[in-house]
Amino acid sequence: MPEFLLHNLRLLDPEAGRLVSGMKVLVRDDRFVGVGSDVDAPPEVPRLDLGGRVLMPGLIDCHAHIMSIKTKWANNTLMHMTHSFANAAAAIKLRKILMRGFTTIRDAAGADMGHRDAVASGLLVGPRLFVCGRGISQTGGHGDFRTRVDHAFPCACHHLSAGTTGGIARLADGVTEVRRAVRDEIRLGADQIKVFASGGVGSDADPIHFLQYSMDELRAIVEETENGATYAMAHAYTAEAIYRAVDAGIRTIEHGNFLDAHAADLMAEREAYLVPTLVAYEATMKFGREQGYPEQNMKKNEYVLSVGTQSLEVAKAAGVKTAFGTDLIGELDSHQSEEFEIRARVLSNAEVIRSATTIAAEVVRRVGELGVIAEGAYADALVLDGNPLEDIGLLASGGDDIRVIMKDGKLWKNELGLQLGGEA
Repeated sequence: MPEFLLHNLRLLDPEAGRLVSGMKVLVRDDRFVGVGSDVDAPPEVPRLDLGGRVLMPGLIDCHAHIMSIKTKWANNTLMHMTHSFANAAAAIKLRKILMRGFTTIRDAAGADMGHRDAVASGLLVGPRLFVCGRGISQTGGHGDFRTRVDHAFPCACHHLSAGTTGGIARLADGVTEVRRAVRDEIRLGADQIKVFASGGVGSDADPIHFLQYSMDELRAIVEETENGATYAMAHAYTAEAIYRAVDAGIRTIEHGNFLDAHAADLMAEREAYLVPTLVAYEATMKFGREQGYPEQNMKKNEYVLSVGTQSLEVAKAAGVKTAFGTDLIGELDSHQSEEFEIRARVLSNAEVIRSATTIAAEVVRRVGELGVIAEGAYADALVLDGNPLEDIGLLASGGDDIRVIMKDGKLWKNELGLQLGGEA
């Protein structure tokens, strides 16, 4: 039974937004079993001196895509590669994400229970996964990856084929079919259900302002998720799309760049969460063209980028809880940590950190188990030389300033020479 005591540290409390000195943390197996100034352990238990450094919870990204492998054609890339190649690339992405300090991610379509279980069982090294399977899209919606000259209609017999659906989404139209799709994704192990409720940047046939799915279809999706003891997350950009989704009962809004006060008030009333993904648009604008991103999609990206961080300010004014997300595609994945710096332009460092810890834990429905260093929580933690409440760059540097990365009580990055934990 691996057990060790961390001491001589400053504990970052994300909810309070402060550092607490004089604390000790006892780790046993994959959990924190004691946190406090009076915590102790038997003499034979190793004591790890952190030299006064900051100990904070592991980070959570609530909108990632491990199966988006190449920037060119965005999610469509799975149509042009074998499953074995895509999964090998995803394995590399998972390790890199963990090395940036993200000990948990919510994959927002593409990853399935096999990826989740491979990490949980130790076959793959990476963050803990909450998966969607494939998102639910209407014909001609953000998840319909056929070209605009393709007249073929995907048949049900090929519903598992990456070449038919892009591997990220499945098509379903009408109340009966969306119910079937949601039930099937739950059967296949989805932790939550993704629905495309507006136009998007990476698709060809649907401008950003398009509304997708009828209210009856959206409500049917929500009812089926609730019947399956889970929830729906919605890709939605415009205020109208956001309002419709939340009114139908959808729990988290992804992107939400054009959020207005009216939609934000409804979100606050219904206790819905916003998951902005601002770094995706900045990184795409800087590097998308050189990596082959189509010009028509670059124009859509410029449109959503034009409103900048306004959604963060609108959400804060209305009291909407905002979680951390990135939504980076393909090779742009390396810019994941830059989301911290973007949010810090308008929010306090404490608010940004909270979005990637305690609020993100609420989104994945693991309050008290993730995003905190507390008794009973998973032993996910980072060790930093400095204080990210004062310098958000420590988290925005892509893992370079993180000295130790612990997940499930194992040390996957260990620059302090600590002798306990898993091998990096």
